Amino acid sequence: MAPATDTEALIALATRDIERRDAEILLGAAWNLSRGALLARAGEPVPDDVAARFKAWCARRAAGEPVAYLLGRREFWSMEFDVNAAVLVPRPETELLVERVLELVTADQAQVADLGTGSGAIAIALAHERPRWRVVGTDLSDEALRVARRNGARLVADRVEWRAGDWYQALESRRFDALASNPPYIEENDPVLASDGLRHEPRGALTPGGDGLAALATLINGSPEHLEPGGWLFLEHGATQGATLRGALVARGFTHVTSHRDLAGHERVTEGQWPQR
Repeated sequence: MAPATDTEALIALATRDIERRDAEILLGAAWNLSRGALLARAGEPVPDDVAARFKAWCARRAAGEPVAYLLGRREFWSMEFDVNAAVLVPRPETELLVERVLELVTADQAQVADLGTGSGAIAIALAHERPRWRVVGTDLSDEALRVARRNGARLVADRVEWRAGDWYQALESRRFDALASNPPYIEENDPVLASDGLRHEPRGALTPGGDGLAALATLINGSPEHLEPGGWLFLEHGATQGATLRGALVARGFTHVTSHRDLAGHERVTEGQWPQR
């Protein structure tokens, strides 16, 4: 990036390679200013150290690295989460999963598990909204759990129990009123995996390989051993996978099987209730 000394010149140069909004966010963060405060300084000289940090971030963003990884944080459920390359960047559509759990699990005290928790976003959002619930977050990745623990300590005062293990292995013989998961579900050969941002996120958290259904099938098939009678299973999934999941849940014995659409109109979350005895 060529030399520039003022706010507008720096942003204009950056927007040759990245979106203007990203450039404004990155320059504000490099200068420790909100986006609004930055825009109010249009035309002002930028300190050399701020400009150097901004240019380095812009080069990484132009190479596809997500803004969230550059800044080390991402907002989810009106809370700011620490993130790094060990975890997926929390996305707005995953808030639908949180909403569905809160809608259907109405008990003041309940036991809920978030499987494949990553940054801990789902588990922490649930613990934040329902302080008397006992929430467990699990992940196979020790690095991901370190991120989740930091977020849990800062955002919900360590009210989430974190457990290491592969899906239900982490739960041992415990049963829950609800199980929720945003598992890997993208097909192995889907070109979206090479798209901006995604190519820098942990591949194992994006795709299980093959047709993308393996992790979802594992979660459906194993869930009855870990649900209380009347308990719920909530799954985030790809936009074209809803019908397949509904069929799998019904075949496994679930009732009240329903899919819900995200703000873009895509089926994104499917739920089912394990029957009462």
